Amino acid sequence: MDKFNERILQELTINARITNAELAQKIGLSASACLRRVQELENKGIIKGYRVVLDNSALGRGFVAYVTVGLSTHTSQAQKSFEDAISLSREVVECHNVTGGFEYLLRVETADLKSYKAFHSSTLGMLPHAAMITTHVVMESTKDDRS
Repeated sequence: MDKFNERILQELTINARITNAELAQKIGLSASACLRRVQELENKGIIKGYRVVLDNSALGRGFVAYVTVGLSTHTSQAQKSFEDAISLSREVVECHNVTGGFEYLLRVETADLKSYKAFHSSTLGMLPHAAMITTHVVMESTKDDRS
């Protein structure tokens, strides 16, 4: 990583839709050199992709909660079983295997508290090996670098 690649990443993080010509101008490279560097960063997997940031409230998913899940069995088979089941849930937008007092941290998005309650009982409560479920409701997000 040199200063040009660092600047490319910085600018793309701010605006991934910037044109190559604008990006090249901002960082002080020719358009062809800038494009080669971006493609190299993509090929190396440093840039994994580009994404669209959605307005969840406008889409009817205004309820956000972080949910911790502790498993009853601490084996790789239990983890795989849990992960396979959770991957089918459209309400779970993030699933992280973590260390500490529980095994998983989930980001769950639903329309409202009522729909979360239905998800909690019909999906989370039925997951294999899920022994402890704790919900942390997001009241406001003052910083979210994903958007």
